[in-house]
Amino acid sequence: MPEALNPRSEQIIKFLLRVGSATVEEILEVAGSSAPSIRRDLARLESRGLIRRTHGGAALVEPLLYEPFRYDSSFLAREQRNAEQKRRIGLAAAELVQANETIGLTAGTTTTHIGRSLRHREKIQVVTNAINIGMELCNQPGIRTYLTGGVVPWAWSFSLTGNAALSFLDDVYLDKVFLSVTGMDAERGATTLETDEALVFRKMLKQSREIIVVADSSKLGKVSPAFICPANEIHLLITDAGATAEALAPFERLGTKVIRA
Repeated sequence: MPEALNPRSEQIIKFLLRVGSATVEEILEVAGSSAPSIRRDLARLESRGLIRRTHGGAALVEPLLYEPFRYDSSFLAREQRNAEQKRRIGLAAAELVQANETIGLTAGTTTTHIGRSLRHREKIQVVTNAINIGMELCNQPGIRTYLTGGVVPWAWSFSLTGNAALSFLDDVYLDKVFLSVTGMDAERGATTLETDEALVFRKMLKQSREIIVVADSSKLGKVSPAFICPANEIHLLITDAGATAEALAPFERLGTKVIRA
């Protein structure tokens, strides 16, 4: 098993998670040390599959799982919509995960960013119904990943649903669940597009000690067809800096804590 990352390597990977790519000089400004030491750190990170070295620097690895979807316009639209906000939300959410915790990640583009922000971490267990999140985490020795099993309900979906997923979750207890939604409204609660998916999400919430919704500001005040849970059951909402005080006030009145990433 590869050795755990040293503090400087942790600092480098967190920096690349924020910026995507950087030169050795830019990394030196953040992490200190010397250029030869930084290059050795980059070599170790590359051997873990976390980055790729470039001429004069390094870039975060984008998983190859999505290659078959590269030219699918509907998939690309979902991936690219508010991508920068989702990336920041994912980073903020990942910072809340502690060593030795078991967390749930529901299927979704924002929770995918959480998974990517955890790839360098150690001693974490992840339960997910998202095929793509499972693939992105499966080669990281510090993370044990459990897929619920189930049925892929519609074309181009990574979300597993159905009785197999629900039965798996009967025997799982989570410290935190991170819930990706398509709508978040103070009166109508957290919602998504598909009823089958909402049932799995709801079961995951039931098995968790803490419920955290990750939703960019475009989702606030929106209502989708499939109900997941009431807003007053949500402990924490992580959104982006574009969320206005007016949009967040109804959730805060319900006792939900808010982080703007």
